[in-house]
Parts: sequence; C-alpha cells; structure tokens
Amino acid sequence: MELLDTEYKRKSAILTAIIMGIMLFLIFTFGLKYLDPPEEYGIAVNFGTSDVGSGNTQSEPAPSSSASQEEVEEVEEVVEEVQEVEEVQEVQETPTEADVTPSKAEDVITNDNAESIKINKQKEAERKAEATKKRIEDAKRKADREAKQKADQIRKQKAAEKAAKEAKEAKDRAEKAAKREGLDGMFDKLGKGDGTGGTGSGGDGDDGKAGDKGNPNGDKNASGYYGNGGGGSGGNYRLGNRKATSTPKPTYDCNEQGKVVVSISVDKSGRVLAATAGIKGTTNSAPCLLKRAKEAALKTKFNSDTNAPSKQVGSIIYNFSLSN
Repeated sequence: MELLDTEYKRKSAILTAIIMGIMLFLIFTFGLKYLDPPEEYGIAVNFGTSDVGSGNTQSEPAPSSSASQEEVEEVEEVVEEVQEVEEVQEVQETPTEADVTPSKAEDVITNDNAESIKINKQKEAERKAEATKKRIEDAKRKADREAKQKADQIRKQKAAEKAAKEAKEAKDRAEKAAKREGLDGMFDKLGKGDGTGGTGSGGDGDDGKAGDKGNPNGDKNASGYYGNGGGGSGGNYRLGNRKATSTPKPTYDCNEQGKVVVSISVDKSGRVLAATAGIKGTTNSAPCLLKRAKEAALKTKFNSDTNAPSKQVGSIIYNFSLSN
C-alpha cells in the first residue's frame, strides 16, 4: 500500500492502533455512569368522594367539564364525517355506457399505441438485421471476387513462366540439334578419306577432330580411348566360401587408374542385390571408376547356397590401370 510504504509510516500506524485500543478499553470500563431515577415514596390512597363510606361498589370519578366538551366535539365531528360520506355516496351514481365508452376508447388507443410501438421496433430490428446480412454477403462476395482474381493472376503467371521455360528449352534443343548437325556434317566430310585413323577410310573419337582416337595396342571393340592397351582386371571376389560363377570385367573408359573396393550384398541364389563402390581400401575415388566398378559388381553372379543368409555381405576389388 502507498500509505504504509515507509518504515516510519508503518510504526506510526501500529502506535496509533495501540493508543486507540487503550482509549476504547478505558471508555467502556471506566466511562460515564448515569443515575437511576429515585424511587417515589408514599402510600396509595383509594379514590372516593367522602371521608366515610360502606359497600363493595367503587364509584367512577366524575368527568371534568373540559373533557366532556372535548368528547362532545369529537362525536359531532364523527357525525359530520358520516353525513359527508353518505352525501358523496348519493352523488356517485353508476356510470352509464357513455361515461364508460371514453375510458374504453382511451384504453384501446393506449393499447394500439403500445402495439404500434412494438411492431415498429420489431420492423426496425428486422431492417437492421437485413442490412447487416446484406453487408456480410457483400463483403463475402467481394472477398471471393478478390480471391478469384488473385488465383487467375497466379495461374496466368505460372502459365507464362511455363511457356517461357518451354520456349527456352525448345530453343536450347534447336541450338543443340543445329550444332550436332554441323559437327556430324563436318565429321562426315572428314571421314570420307581425310582421316588419319589407319587406312584413311574413317575416324573414331570424342575430341571433334579428324583421326581414329585410341592406342595401337588396344582392342578394336573397346569403348575406352585412354591407356596403353590395358583395362580393368577381372576382380578379386570375397564372399566367404562361395565362388563367383560370372565375373564380367568393368567397362574401362576413364583416364584414371587405381584400386576400387566394392561392398556387395548377395542372396541365397547368388544374385547381387546391392553394391556400394568406394569403401575402405579404395585408392582412387574418381566418379568414373566408381561407376564402372559398381556396374560390374551388380552383374556378377555367385554359386547358390541354401544355407547362406538371405543377404550375405562380401566385397569385390577392381584394379584399374592405364598401362597393362
């Protein structure tokens, strides 16, 4: 509380409460005292009209003249009021239809006014509700219209982007086709006797220049252009006691050499289910070597073994050399 926000104020409040408590205690304990009215002293005397008397019938005191006069006046006032009431009752007659009709008309008018006010209020409420409903419907139609316009804009934009992309792709394809046709035509002209690939009857290679690319010690049917007539070895197959029955050599068309280790998973029938080239032990992780090693591993076959696990793990080592 802000009133007792300091130590001095709190001490002052406590001291004031203690003093007030002491004062109240003193007032209620030793406060002012009042004296009871003194008792009346004397002897009650029986009412009478003489100094002597006999019998058991007590006479009543005679009323004073002033009291009798007041009672007479009160009786006269009562009689006058009764007479006035009777006269008023005589004057008030039963109302006729003509007298009653105006009051009924007033009641009807009052009821009509109340009913009209009620109907008017109801109509006003209905009008406001209808106006609110109309505003809500207008806002909803406007929101739907804006959402539709936005969706149409997005659709048109996507269609334009798609058309531009397709046009660009078509242009790129046309350019590539034209370039390829130009190169093919050039090679056709060069291959009619101008090549230097041996007999002069044609050429082979991927450099876009005249000649028969390769090595005199190579294989005519090989797809690679590098090395001195070498290639990939048949591989070192490791799958427990199981033997490789089909060991295709990897295609060697890479200007790389080194060892590639392939991890394989083989089923009971001897088929290689999966192969991962480039595991531990690989000396060259060139993408070309890894790709060719994996292709050869997937084509490898092993002997079937019904006692083998459903996925037996092994490895194949391929050695690629440029000078075999």
